[in-house]
Formats: sequence, C-alpha cells, structure tokens
Amino acid sequence: MSVNQRNQRIGFKFDFIIIFYIKVWGILKIMSINMLMEIETRKLFDRLPKNRVGEADVRYVYELMEKGFSNSDKSGIVGRFEEAFARKYGVDYAISFNSGTATMHACLMAAGIGPGDEVIIPALTMASTAFVVLQCYAVPVFADVTPDTLTIDVEDIKRKITPFTKAIIPVSIYGLSPDMDAIMKIAKEYGLVVIEDNAQCYLGYYKDRLVGTIGHAASFSFQGSKHMTTSGEGGMVITNDEAYAAKIRKAGVLGYSAIGARPGSTCIPRDVRQDWEFKRHDGFGYNYRMPSICAALGLGQLERLDDLVAARQAIAALYDDIVASCEWLIPQLVPQGYIHSYFAYTCRLDTELVDFDFRAFRSKFIELGGDGLYGAWCPVHLEPVFKNMNFFGNAMRAPNFHELYKGKVRSYQEGDCPVLEKIQPTLFQFKTGYTSWEKALEQAEVLKRTIEAFNKQTATILQLNVKNACNC
Repeated sequence: MSVNQRNQRIGFKFDFIIIFYIKVWGILKIMSINMLMEIETRKLFDRLPKNRVGEADVRYVYELMEKGFSNSDKSGIVGRFEEAFARKYGVDYAISFNSGTATMHACLMAAGIGPGDEVIIPALTMASTAFVVLQCYAVPVFADVTPDTLTIDVEDIKRKITPFTKAIIPVSIYGLSPDMDAIMKIAKEYGLVVIEDNAQCYLGYYKDRLVGTIGHAASFSFQGSKHMTTSGEGGMVITNDEAYAAKIRKAGVLGYSAIGARPGSTCIPRDVRQDWEFKRHDGFGYNYRMPSICAALGLGQLERLDDLVAARQAIAALYDDIVASCEWLIPQLVPQGYIHSYFAYTCRLDTELVDFDFRAFRSKFIELGGDGLYGAWCPVHLEPVFKNMNFFGNAMRAPNFHELYKGKVRSYQEGDCPVLEKIQPTLFQFKTGYTSWEKALEQAEVLKRTIEAFNKQTATILQLNVKNACNC
C-alpha cells in the first residue's frame, strides 16, 4: 500500500470518527434541550394551583372580607383589578363587567349602534357575539371564515359591507388573531368601529402587537373555561380612547352621570349621590358591574396569567408533535408573526383521506381514555333562533324589519357562509386547560393511540379495496 493510499485511508477513518461524534453530539444536544424543556415545563405546571385557586386569589378575597361589604367598594379592589389589567396590556383604560357578553353589548351601545345599523361578525363564534348586536336592535351580518386559520375572512367582510354597516366584531377564535391590519384598513376606509372579541385569546400576538390593543376596543371573558376566570363569569374591556371608555362604562353602570373612565368608577361618590337635587342618569345603561369579590379573584389570577397561557401553549405543542405525522388531521394554521394562545387546540379532519367522521373519532378517543372532544359550534346563522328569527316574539319584530332599517338582510339561511358550513362538522377541539402536566401527557398519548387506531383501520380498508380491484 502506498503512502498516499495509507494517508487517504487514515483520513477517511478520521472523517468518519469526526462525523460520528458530531452526530452523537447533536443527538445528545437535542436530548439535553428536550430534558431542559421538560424540566422547565414541569416547573411551570408545578406553579399552577390544581383547582385554579391560588394563594394570591385567597389573599385578595380575604382582604376584601376583612374590609366588609357596603354600597361602595371599601377595598378599592375593582379599581385595582382594572388598573392592573390595563398595565398588563399597556393601555390607558380597562373597564370591568359581569360577563364577556356585557362587555361587547356596552361597546356597541357606546358606539351608538342601534336600529337601522348592521354589524359584521364571523359565523364561527359563540352566539353571544351575535346576540349583543340584537340587544342593540341592530342587524347581525355573518361573514365566512378562511378554512386554514378559521378566522373571519377579510374578503367576505368587504363583500358584506353596505351603507348600513357601522361596526365589525372580529373574533380571535380558539386563541388566534384574525388579520387585524386588513380589518383596520377596511374600518378606516368605511368609518367603522372595530371591537375585538378576545374571549378566547389572552396574551396572543399579531405581528409584535398584543391582540386586544389594535381595535378601537377589545372584549375579554373571564368565564370558567377561559385562560383566567373571576369565579365563573366576568369580563373586561380595554381601550386607549378616554371618551369611548367613559361611554362604555356608563353603558354598564345604568347611565350614571357622575362616573367616567377612571379605574373603579362604578359608584357615584357619596357626597354627590346623597344630595336631594342630584340627577343621577344622563344616559341609558344596564347594571353590568363586576362584583368586588370577582375582581379580587381576577386580581390574583392576573398575577399568573403568563403561566396560565404558557401552560396551554405547552399542551398545544404536545398535540402538535403528535398530529405532525398524521396526514388526515390538519391543525389550525398559525400565520408567521402570530402567537396563538390556545384556548383550544383545533384540527380539521380531511374527509377526502378517511372514511370516518367526527363522531367515530370522538367515540374511539373517549374509549381509549380521552377527556372528551368538542366539535365546533353550529354556524351561528344556522342556529334555530336565527333561522326562525323569533328574537322578540316573532320574526316580524326582528331588527331586520324595523322601519329604520333599509338594508337587505331579511333572513339567515344555508349558503350564507359556505366555507364554514362545509368544514364545521370536521373540526375537532382538544382541551388545553389542564393544570397537571401528567394529565396533559396522558391525553396526548390517548390522541396518539386514537390516530394509530384509525391509521390501521384506514390501511386495512385500502388493502381490501386494492384486493377487490385486483379480483375484478
């Protein structure tokens, strides 16, 4: 063997050894990163109270109890909660409410929405988003969604704008923001008010901006299933517009004259309200105030909101890893520059690749130990109340037939939002609200086994079809 051949051989061995160690080092590095991520994730879940009530919640409630209850909030807890929420979002004003429905109703009232007006909303949302429009005796107009993001379709918004359109309520469905730049551009062009419905989206981001800080106002829900709660119900509105904030608060506090946008301004000062000559109401409104005990719980929950959101995102990442290898489950698309807060992890079943449906998958998922599986809401415009339009006793009393309404929306029917109508039966919503990492791992494993079961079933059916085709 020549010297050159021997050197080449030695060089080859050396290269092989180097490549081997690089690969081993890479594997070990990935293992180390995964181990660190697992440790940090477990620390995250260890910080979360298992029953969703933490030390801070109890401390604030106890503080409130010590001060006692009266006609006014002695503890100032409502104002403190509003101030803290506004700081969290970097906005000037936060106004608390007794529900995430009352929030949107008050926003519409404050914007002057009433008979003769139209408000555009997505057809994929909780019915409350439409009900608040009716409560203003205005006409809901339903826009379709995009099949990948499941958020409101900007092009359909454009198609459905009329001279009677006064507002848009985009929904951050399942925790994902819609295309807010495009929506705000449309709103500016047509002079529309934009009220973000962020009931399912906390600390989500849209192109480096917190979701909720882009529209003219944003509504949040503290209902029991949400990222944070104030004992089962509650809501908050945020805005940077002082005049609008004052009107929103007034709409939720019986139209009292002596209140404004400032935090905790839910009760008329004693020296003012006790005077016999004081005229209380210079506007119209409802009693939508948040109870102080709910604010105390909210203040505690707000302190761990980052962890509450991060926990749902961690659980969604578990599902993501499993679904990544499944051809027939398509997760909700998160566009570049968006951060999803994962109220739910949602997938669409590609019915062209399988011969089973939502119910069959759900049944197997539960059989294998799954903790339930939600389908998507019925498209709101196809709910019986909208098909019958008996909002106020009978259809002819609906806002659509008010003498001030000159628009053309006289009914709601199939075909109004064809994209959603087609995909709605194929949407799977997996839970993300677990406070135990072990429970989340368990549910992820159940999802994996369910997918494997249907993969085997699908493979068997394909083999039979091929065999039958060959025998023909």
